[in-house]
Amino acid sequence: MRQRLAILGSTGSIGRQTLGVVDHLPDRFEVVALAAGHNAELLQEQVDRYRPRLVSVADGCDPRTIQAPEVLSGAEGLEAVATMPEADIVVVATSGHSAIRPTLEAIRRGKTIALANKEAIVCAGEILVGEARRRGVEIRPVDSEHSAVWQCLSVRHQESEVDRVTLTASGGPFRDTPAAELATVTVEQAMAHPTWRMGSKVTVDSATLMNKGLEVIEAHWLFDLPYERIDTVIHPQSIVHALVSFADGSVVAHLAVPDMRLPIQYALTYPERPPAPHLRLDIAALGRLEFSPPDPERFPALELARAAGEAGSTYPTVLSSADEVAVAAFIAGRLGFTGIVDVVRAVLDRHQPAPGPLTLEAIAEADAWARREAETLIAATAR
Repeated sequence: MRQRLAILGSTGSIGRQTLGVVDHLPDRFEVVALAAGHNAELLQEQVDRYRPRLVSVADGCDPRTIQAPEVLSGAEGLEAVATMPEADIVVVATSGHSAIRPTLEAIRRGKTIALANKEAIVCAGEILVGEARRRGVEIRPVDSEHSAVWQCLSVRHQESEVDRVTLTASGGPFRDTPAAELATVTVEQAMAHPTWRMGSKVTVDSATLMNKGLEVIEAHWLFDLPYERIDTVIHPQSIVHALVSFADGSVVAHLAVPDMRLPIQYALTYPERPPAPHLRLDIAALGRLEFSPPDPERFPALELARAAGEAGSTYPTVLSSADEVAVAAFIAGRLGFTGIVDVVRAVLDRHQPAPGPLTLEAIAEADAWARREAETLIAATAR
């Protein structure tokens, strides 16, 4: 039987590449539901091609512009797609915090989760992973580094035998730039990622290494590891995506060309590995593979994110929300590049988490507060 997919964020980069995997393996998958933002034209093309039974559009997009059996909108529509009874796998390919509740509801209904959304695990990992464990639901990582860790851990082992996990980072466009020169870098320079082609927010986060800091928090929840056993290294070639070190001193690494279709396909077809049309890795042609520790002076976002993760509660939410506002301000020309981390640090310093256990309501309140606080700081900086 074909696996039935519901895709949140179908018109984004990960969503489009997920549908590319479906095109490559049409006998294995059926698309039963799609949720997208405001790109109605592309969404209609997807509806015409894949014939989903349920479609959802973002608030502000007229559902009547989409011709499909059932069209919903907003948070209600996103949750309906995530919980569609016919869906076997829910691909969470949206960005931002709006995916948290739909992901939780999909878990509660026993759906397998193919997760590409960082914010869901960064902000609500305690809730989502805890619920998934209680219900025996798989959360399959789509992010290339976490997929690599997942695959390395597939080597037969006992939990006590895993010593540590190492995530790799390309270092972005500024891996060799002196820290003193970073204050004057332009948006164009920050967007010139040497390896990956991504959206503007993720590309800027990769330039500051905030992206890698968020991935450390994700790894903590996805693989149940303490932060002191999660390392990061700069690896400019982006060929080794992660390494797992075992207690006996051996290290298992995952190598692949930087192509997101590979981790997407693995998340959808696990535990099988059907042939893929992607580029094959030519080991002989690689030449040298380089690794070095990240420079904390050049990349302060990395330790800032780690500290927020260790603090727990709603600190990761504040980190993520303040960073989103600060990155948007940098792209708009309202904030300097190094000001991104300065704003995020200042907002974290002012945060007072609500007492008690972590809840979706506390996350939402911290999110809104952090955005307001970050905007206030950015406005003050501009004066």
